[in-house]
Amino acid sequence: MANLKDIRDRIKSVKSIQKVTKAMKMVAAAKMRKAQERMEQARPYSNSVSEVIQHLLPDVDRGRLPLLDKREIKRKAYVVVCADRGLAGAFNTNLLKIAQKEIDEFGKNQVDIFCIGKKARDHFTYRNYNIIESHVDFWAEMEFENAMMIGRSAIDHFKSGIVDEIHVVYNYFVNVAQQEVRSETLLPLAYETDESQPTDRLYEPSKEELVDTLIPRHLNVQMWKYLLESYASEQAARMLSMENATSNAQDMIKDLTLQFNKARQAAITTEMLEIVGGAEALG
Repeated sequence: MANLKDIRDRIKSVKSIQKVTKAMKMVAAAKMRKAQERMEQARPYSNSVSEVIQHLLPDVDRGRLPLLDKREIKRKAYVVVCADRGLAGAFNTNLLKIAQKEIDEFGKNQVDIFCIGKKARDHFTYRNYNIIESHVDFWAEMEFENAMMIGRSAIDHFKSGIVDEIHVVYNYFVNVAQQEVRSETLLPLAYETDESQPTDRLYEPSKEELVDTLIPRHLNVQMWKYLLESYASEQAARMLSMENATSNAQDMIKDLTLQFNKARQAAITTEMLEIVGGAEALG
C-alpha cells in the first residue's frame, strides 16, 4: 500500500491543479461571451452581403473580375484556422485531422497552406507540408485588420494564378457545447441559382459596379467571420474541457482521500497489533 506521505502529496498536487483548471474555465467563459457577441454581430452582415452577391452573379460577366474566374483545378490553397494553445479538448485535433485528410486526398505536393495559429503551423511544419504563410499570436488583440491582412495574402495567391481554388477549414460555433469543423470554398465565388427568389429587383448603381465594390468587401468579411467563429469555438471548447478537468480532479481527490483513510486505518491497526504482541511477549 502507498505511503501516507505520498498519498497526501498527491492530494495536495491534485487540489493545486483543480484551482488552475477552475480559473482557466472562468477566464475562457469570459472570453467566450465577448467573442460570441462579436461573432453574432458579424453573422447578419456577412449573410446579407452573400445574399446580394448571390442575386448579382448570374447577370454579371464572370470575366469581369479575376476573383470570379473559374479555372481547371490543378493546384489548391488551404487556409487552416486553428488555435495558438491547447487545453481545449479535441478542438485542434479534429480540425487538423480533417484538413490533412482533404489535403492528402488532393495531393500534398499540389497544395499551398496558409496556417493561422501555432497548432496548425507546428502540425504541418513537422510533416513537411508546403506552408506559404503562418499567422500567430494575434488572437488576444484580434481586429478586422488582421482578417484583411490574412485575406489579402490568400486572395493575391489566387489572383496571380498560382492556385486555382482556395478552401478554408475552420470551426463553426453552433452553441457552447458544440463546434462543427467546416471546409468551405472561398475562391472562386460560386453560387447556386435559386428560382424561388424574385428576379425583378432594381439596382442602383449598376450590377457591375456593385459586384466590383461588394466582392472584395465580401471576402474580407468572410475571413473576419472565419476568425470570429474559430475564436468563439476555441473558448467554448476550452471552457468545457476545463470544467471536465475540474470535475475529474474532484473525483480523484475523493478516491485519494478514501485511499488515504484506508492506509491510515491499516497503519493504526498494525501499530495496535504490534503493541499488543509486545505486551504479551513481555508478560
